Amino acid sequence: MLPPDRTVSPGGVTSKHDVSMPGRLILWDIDGTLVSCGPAGRLALETGAARAAGLASVPAVVMSGKTDPQIITEILTAAGVAEAERGQLLPLALVEAERALAASRDRLANEGVVHPGVRELLAALEADAGVHQTLVTGNLSTNAALKVGLFGLDVFLDLPVGAYGSDHADRDCLVPIALGRVRRERGADFAPEQVWVVGDTGNDLRCARAAGVRCLLVGTGSGGGGDVASLGADAFLEHLGDTDQALDLLLGSPPGG
Repeated sequence: MLPPDRTVSPGGVTSKHDVSMPGRLILWDIDGTLVSCGPAGRLALETGAARAAGLASVPAVVMSGKTDPQIITEILTAAGVAEAERGQLLPLALVEAERALAASRDRLANEGVVHPGVRELLAALEADAGVHQTLVTGNLSTNAALKVGLFGLDVFLDLPVGAYGSDHADRDCLVPIALGRVRRERGADFAPEQVWVVGDTGNDLRCARAAGVRCLLVGTGSGGGGDVASLGADAFLEHLGDTDQALDLLLGSPPGG
């Protein structure tokens, strides 16, 4: 969010009391990075596909790091739905997935967890006048808002300028969408070295690389740190429990900077 005591400069979001602070734009993934929601998220997407296509059973697909439209399309494909029909069914399936997740609100609250250090890091970054935070996630925008809002993380995030699976099925297209929204809606233009994608999968790294921005991967996703530690991200942390360490990474100068 953009508090009243902040202004926006070409270098990013800055305090009116400290216009020299370098800007940072932090683009957060949700599932496996900020929170884990248990099976409710998976079930919502499977339910959406099943309701739209009238499926008696839903084939399992890998969901981690993908956009919701991509996941539902893969479910429909695995279920043998013809390509032309998949395109017709997808919008309805996405609406049904939103409904299913909203109906699972209590289950999400009971089974979901915020990962270690996340709340503290978001708060510390929010307190830094040079930092702006939003989401870049494969979740539909409605589902993304539900997930972060349920755990009180939305107060640290400028959700309207994020990018979501409802914007594009290809995750590699999401960072430019977010950058464009930040520029248009907040008047802030961040250089690539000022932008971090924080995620837990190789797809988060790939979308950062596609946009030429930096990437911090964490080992709190379903696959654990072993799956992502060696992928060559700009930085890797097992978790975000050490706030000072995470702040040093995200706010420090890039190599050669």
